[in-house]
Amino acid sequence: MTDVADINAEEKPRGGIGRILLPLGLALVLGGAGFASTYLGFWSPLSLLTPRAEKVQAEAVPAVGFVDLPQIVLTLAGPRSRTLVMTVKIETDQSHRAAVEHLIPRLLDSFNGFLADIDGSAFEKRGILDIVRDELATRAVFVLGKEAFADVLITEFRVQ
Repeated sequence: MTDVADINAEEKPRGGIGRILLPLGLALVLGGAGFASTYLGFWSPLSLLTPRAEKVQAEAVPAVGFVDLPQIVLTLAGPRSRTLVMTVKIETDQSHRAAVEHLIPRLLDSFNGFLADIDGSAFEKRGILDIVRDELATRAVFVLGKEAFADVLITEFRVQ
């Protein structure tokens, strides 16, 4: 039994220097990679120490303009005599304002044609204003084009 104990005692773990060189080599490779990435400008260690400032870019906001259309007054079809009074503005940018003002008669014709075809009882239902706004926007895009048109604003909507 003493022979078995002597065999285990004689075997000593090898690689004492290997255990030291592996972490040192790994640290050397990682340090070189960090230096190279900093030297090549991928990142800066000083940027980690300074507080981050939000980058504010001044975007060129196009000047928004509103073109007033004449008030639309229509007699609604139906057994009762009712009148629709509506005031609309077209939102556009300043570069297309002259073109929109030039096409006001065509816009009014398109809007009046749509509004005259609406059944009088539809104005009593919920959500009619959204439907009218969407339909007017569709007709405005058809007349003006997508570049000149931004939105339709209904500033007055009365059924009397």
